[in-house]
Amino acid sequence: MNLYWIWLLFNAVAWSFAILGFSGDLSEITWRLFGLSLFFILFFFMPLVKEKPVISTVLIAINAVISVIILFPQQGEQFNLFLLLILSLLIGEAYYQLSTRLASIIAIVSTIGVIFIILNKDLSATEISFILLYLVFLIAAIILYKQTKNEKDDFFLRYDVLLSEYRSLKRRVASEEESARQEERTLIAHEIHDSVGHKLTALLMQMEAFRLTADEKDQEQIQSLKSLASESLEETRNAVKVLKSNEIGGLQGILRLIRMLETESFIRIQFSVKHGAFTVPLTGEQSFVIFRSVQEALTNIMKHSNAREAEISFEAPGGSVFRFEISNPVMNSYRFEEGFGLTSMRERLEKIGGQLEVQKTEEQFIVKGFIKLAD
Repeated sequence: MNLYWIWLLFNAVAWSFAILGFSGDLSEITWRLFGLSLFFILFFFMPLVKEKPVISTVLIAINAVISVIILFPQQGEQFNLFLLLILSLLIGEAYYQLSTRLASIIAIVSTIGVIFIILNKDLSATEISFILLYLVFLIAAIILYKQTKNEKDDFFLRYDVLLSEYRSLKRRVASEEESARQEERTLIAHEIHDSVGHKLTALLMQMEAFRLTADEKDQEQIQSLKSLASESLEETRNAVKVLKSNEIGGLQGILRLIRMLETESFIRIQFSVKHGAFTVPLTGEQSFVIFRSVQEALTNIMKHSNAREAEISFEAPGGSVFRFEISNPVMNSYRFEEGFGLTSMRERLEKIGGQLEVQKTEEQFIVKGFIKLAD
C-alpha cells in the first residue's frame, strides 16, 4: 500500500474522533469543519511538492497551526487529546520526509502551539505533565529513529556503490581477458598467414615450375604433391579465417554479457533475434560497436533504473541494415540528459555509418541504433 494513503488513513481516523468530541451550536462546528477542509487540501498538495523540501516544511507547519486553532479548547471544553495524536502524525511525517533541520521546525511549531494552549487554559498539573512528557518522549523517539534511518540509508548507499564498483571491475576484467585472448588469436592468425601461408604458396609456385621441366614419368607424382600442398594451403587459410572471425563482440559476445548481467545483478532480460540477425555478416569493428552499445545501455539500466528488467532485440531486415533496440520500464518522471556513455555510443555508431536514437516515454526508456551493412 502506498505510504501516502497510509498517512491519509491515519489522519482521517484521528480527525474523525477529534471532531466527534465537539459539542456546540452549528456555527461553532462550521468554522472547525472549514478549517479541517483547509487542512486536508494542504495535505493533498503534499505529493506535488515532495521534491521541494522548503515548501513541504511550510505546508506541514501551516497544518500544525491549523490543527492547534481547530482543536483549541473553547469555554467549558477540555483539552482534546487527539490534538497530540494529530501533531504526532505531522511531526512523524516531517521527520520521515525531510531533513532533521527542517523537521525540527515542525516539532518546534507543534510544541509552541501546545504550550500556547497550556498557558491560556486552566489545566491540571497532571494534564500538563502528561502533555509535556508525551511531547518530549515523542520528539526524542523520532529523532532517534531519524538517526537510525540515516545510518541505514548511508549503509545501503555505500553497499550499492561498492557493489556497482565490484560489478564494473568484474566486467572490465572479463572484457580485458577477452581482449587479450582476441589479440593472441589475431597474432597467431597473422603469424600463420605470413609464415606458413606464404611458404606454402611459394612451394606451390616452385612445384609448378618444376613440373614444367620434369619428365613425363614424374608428372603424376608432382601433381599429387601439388594437390597435397594446395589442400594444406586451403586448410591454413580456413584456420586463419576462424581465428580472425572469433571477435570479442558480435552477438555471441552480447549473449555472454547478458548471461553475466543476469547472474550478477538479477536483471531480467528478454532477448529476441529477428530476420536473420544471427547469420548477417558483420565486420570486427561493427561487432565491437554493437557489443559496446548494448553493454553501455545495460550498464545505464543497472545504474539509473530500479526496474531491473530489460528487453533486447536484434534484426537485419533485407540484409542491408542491422538494428538493435534496448528498452526498460520507467520508474520515475525525471527528464533525462545524455551523459558520457550515450554520447560515446552515438559517436561510435556514427563513425561506422550508423545512427543512435534515444527516447523516453511515460512507460519506457528506449535506446535504438542501426548500422549499414556492406553490399
